[in-house]
Amino acid sequence: MAELERRPGTELTDDELHRLDAHWRAANYLAAGQIYLMSNPLLTEPLAPEHIKPRLLGHWGTSPGLNLVYTHLNRVIKERGLDALCVWGPGHGGPSVLAGSWLDGSYSETYPDVTRDAQGMERLFRQFSFPGGVPSHVAPEVPGSIHEGGELGYSLSHAYGAAFDNPDLVVACVIGDGEAETGPLAASWHSNKFLDPVHDGAVLPILHLNGYKIANPTVLSRLPEHELDALLRGYGHEPLHVTGDDPATVHRALAHALDDALDRIAVLQRTAREDGIGERAHWPMIVLRTPKGWTGPAEVDGVPVEGTWRAHQVPLAGVRENPDHLRQLEAWLRSYRPEELFHPDGTPVADVLACVPEGARRLGATPHANGGLLMRDLPVRSLDSFAVPVDKPGTTLHEPTRILGDLLEQVMKDTRIRRDFRVVGPDETASNRLQAVFDASGKAWQAGTLPVDEHLDRHGRVLEILSEHTCQGWLEGYLLTGRHGLFASYEAFVHIVDSMVNQHIKWLKTSRGLPWRAPIASLNYLLTSHVWRQDHNGFSHQDPGFVDHVLNKSPEVVRVYLPPDANTLLSVAGHALRSRDYVNVIVAGKQPCFDWLSMDAARAHCARGAGIWDWAGTEDGAEPDVVLACAGDVPTQEVLAAAQLLRRHLPGLAVRVVNVVDMTRLLPREEHPHGMTEFEYDGLFTKDKPVIFAYHGYPWLIHRLAYRRTGHPNLHVRGYKESGTTTTPFDMVVRNDLDRYRLVMDVIDRVPGLAVRATAVRQQMADARTRHHAWIREHGTDLPEVADWTWNA
Repeated sequence: MAELERRPGTELTDDELHRLDAHWRAANYLAAGQIYLMSNPLLTEPLAPEHIKPRLLGHWGTSPGLNLVYTHLNRVIKERGLDALCVWGPGHGGPSVLAGSWLDGSYSETYPDVTRDAQGMERLFRQFSFPGGVPSHVAPEVPGSIHEGGELGYSLSHAYGAAFDNPDLVVACVIGDGEAETGPLAASWHSNKFLDPVHDGAVLPILHLNGYKIANPTVLSRLPEHELDALLRGYGHEPLHVTGDDPATVHRALAHALDDALDRIAVLQRTAREDGIGERAHWPMIVLRTPKGWTGPAEVDGVPVEGTWRAHQVPLAGVRENPDHLRQLEAWLRSYRPEELFHPDGTPVADVLACVPEGARRLGATPHANGGLLMRDLPVRSLDSFAVPVDKPGTTLHEPTRILGDLLEQVMKDTRIRRDFRVVGPDETASNRLQAVFDASGKAWQAGTLPVDEHLDRHGRVLEILSEHTCQGWLEGYLLTGRHGLFASYEAFVHIVDSMVNQHIKWLKTSRGLPWRAPIASLNYLLTSHVWRQDHNGFSHQDPGFVDHVLNKSPEVVRVYLPPDANTLLSVAGHALRSRDYVNVIVAGKQPCFDWLSMDAARAHCARGAGIWDWAGTEDGAEPDVVLACAGDVPTQEVLAAAQLLRRHLPGLAVRVVNVVDMTRLLPREEHPHGMTEFEYDGLFTKDKPVIFAYHGYPWLIHRLAYRRTGHPNLHVRGYKESGTTTTPFDMVVRNDLDRYRLVMDVIDRVPGLAVRATAVRQQMADARTRHHAWIREHGTDLPEVADWTWNA
């Protein structure tokens, strides 16, 4: 194979330019071939309709630019011996990344049936956007990818997440100009203020401006260069501009820009690592302007295509039916001169492969894009070291998330050297009572500081930015490259990343079906400052629906936990931090909460996921008259208070108390691996007794999870029903009919015979609610009997 012998940073020779162009033309040919061809891959015979796919799917417009970047990244990786990863942001850029990995051999190593020859090329072409094949975007099936290219906005935050604590890695990130118009992408430009040049790797953004989205021009492409340059400099970058439509000119300019950018990165890192960090680094980036659909058809049916929005998807749509289109397609494909690029057997010629690096340095083979290969088990110490003592249920109070903060602090300390654990959140680590982590690590920060600032640290591993999108993107990139983390958020505002978690769940589900993808650490959410204790912030901060959203997703991937106290939170969190390939949602309060279970009892209860708290009920071995069920910390307290009232006022009533920690336990076993069998469910909730279920979130979720159960007609659920405001804590539960008095009334209404026998008790409960309303309006606080309540069986 011909070798490139030029010293990095010098101009390309004519031979080097020829070899780079050969690789680029080969990649363009393969990208176009994937969209159109199902046979005759090397055009060894005249193109005929039967060689064309019956359905033409895919996106050509972005492909030439992505191919250009792939080609030139190959060159600098090989010349400089770089460890590199590329995040491909433009939507539906699959043909290019598939072409690049097929050329570098990594695709055939991953999928041996798609060989790097004519037969394999035909398979590569046929499978693209074809039933039983591969998607049109850069999906988990694509070697070298960590970024699902279907939904736009997250490439740059993923790239920075990959670079954090990866000091030897260069992460190139191609940002499409359509993607650059999204809010998440706009916020993620600020990630450079959090990148530590000592302990982190480098991110090289490549803003690819090809001018158009599906049907409109892009905003940034229409800005004059000086205005765009000023914008990007304002974000803290030093832009290098490459513009053109002549391949030779663009090759030379892009090679020069990449060498310049990498030289600057090396200087910034060397200076910081040898001399210490001074001022915040201003990192280079590249602005690449090339035509949309470059090298494709200039015109089709008399209208311009290349360089316009018409090149976005399939430039020639009627090639099976229209002979002129078929001739134009053949001329287009032959313009790449495939006979010069591939041997008769379909293998690439030496010039095409001259720039391709070897082994794990290939973009399609880097282990950083298959992070499970690099991941180490997270050191999580025995939970007994952090547990709160519980001699009797409900006699002491702790803030559960503060207790969890002690565990996270220790994990931070135990990963100080290896630096593979991070806590992210939108400016709420201390608000969510996790501030103990600051004793192990400060907050990452490279911008200016003032004497009043606290916990800011150029080398910190706590990441806070008031953009949930950026937090999510950072953590996803971090996990996908083999590390661990936790995302803590206010419950109501985690909805901002609903769409992002969708994509990550889809990624995990698909990856689970790919034996070559190693499992990665789970994406762990801690949702706190929750609906029932947002009484001070009011209605705008009250929404428990993220759980509903997640439980709609792939059951093999999602888990939802509602621990009722500090020790159960420790148990659930310890499990989640050790788990693999899940999205774990943990909902827990930060306000003082009664301690119900010892650490040993908490472990056993969380392992069951749902169980009877016999110490709280009055069934005494007999069949219960009613089941009081609960899920969530506030609902648990209200159920226990209701059980206490029933014990006092209706001592002959057999009450069973059931607490649910793992929400997926309510599903049938055949629908979720954690689900209960019919035998288990009926044993816990009975087949025919009334079940009064106090639930943390929207009540209809419980009905949806349990609708197929035998006892569902007897199930009555109380939960949040969009009745919120700024008020007292107990008034929140009263407003939503989740309070202890309403639960007692529900029992009386639904246990046969009680409606007549317990009329006086029901009236007392209704009167208590009336007293509550009057009291809070006069005093602004909850009734003493509520505020001072403790469990006393």
